[in-house]
Amino acid sequence: MPDRRRLAILAEGTLDFHHGKTAVSVIRYRPDEVVAVIDSANAGRSTDEVLQIGGETPIVASLEEALRYDPNALLIGIAPRGGSLPAAFRRTVLEAIERGLDIVSGLHFMLNDDDELARAARAHRVQLVDVRKPKSQHRVAELRPRRAGSHVITFVGSDCAVGKMTAALEVDAAARRRGLSSAFVATGQTGILLEGGGIPLDRIIGDFMAGELEDAVVEAAQGADWVFVEGQGSLLHPGYSPVTLALVHGSAPDGMILVHQPSRTHIEEYPIPIPPLDRVIRIYEEAAGWIKPAPVVGIAMNTRDLDEPRAREAVEGARKLTGLEVTDPVRFGADPLIDAVLQRIEPAAIAG
Repeated sequence: MPDRRRLAILAEGTLDFHHGKTAVSVIRYRPDEVVAVIDSANAGRSTDEVLQIGGETPIVASLEEALRYDPNALLIGIAPRGGSLPAAFRRTVLEAIERGLDIVSGLHFMLNDDDELARAARAHRVQLVDVRKPKSQHRVAELRPRRAGSHVITFVGSDCAVGKMTAALEVDAAARRRGLSSAFVATGQTGILLEGGGIPLDRIIGDFMAGELEDAVVEAAQGADWVFVEGQGSLLHPGYSPVTLALVHGSAPDGMILVHQPSRTHIEEYPIPIPPLDRVIRIYEEAAGWIKPAPVVGIAMNTRDLDEPRAREAVEGARKLTGLEVTDPVRFGADPLIDAVLQRIEPAAIAG
């Protein structure tokens, strides 16, 4: 990829905070790299009008219109269940290759493994960037020690797609503003896109998930006192719980932050109710404790679909139920979670 990315994001029919979470996250955290978004349903509007982020970044109806903004790459901005490339997107991807654009994808579908796309890329001398392809996957976890004085906080969720990456990024940014030495460890495709590196945890062979993450966390702790690990899935999710368990055990956290969307009462697409938050906390603390005790020290709420009075009510209700610090780190700021981490983890580490 060029040093300076100029991304056109393909988000046709998916420009929302769930199905288009890859697009939304790049627009939120790397707006200077996005020159246009392709979504015919919202063409003629800006990302700020549709998503309240990204400023005046234009939304256009087609790749042809996006080319007017001089992109050098097309980012596939969706995160569909199963990670396949929608058939409707294929023609646009081929057209972008023919027009000289690199293609960036975080899907499970590997662009470079597709004969037609790979031939086209070679013919037009462009790169196919599969963000989710692991660099290696051969390390079994060994409970490797981390640098003395470093602390790991892992973000876990009541469900998938509740904002674990966003919460981790916001807490990491708040820590840096306070002058703390911190690092963010990306464990999914969007986090890797934003950070330029990380572990595509759900793409790694099961035996090696925890070990590869252990290596990433040990490495991050060499240069940072506070390591914030992006969460994946949920222990409550019937499809994604294995990844979550590997995440918790591989990161061996000193503490956890639970991320929850209060408007969600059931696991998405399953008839499984989400238990009360105090019960969810016990589930995570018990699972972590099988390897290493780690308390949930705070709760990050995702209240984007609630008006402010209902959002504050949800925050206060969770605080009363659990006795923990609770905030929406995007809406109300992440500093209460930094306070909770410092109060619960640092004194315990000193005492230990």
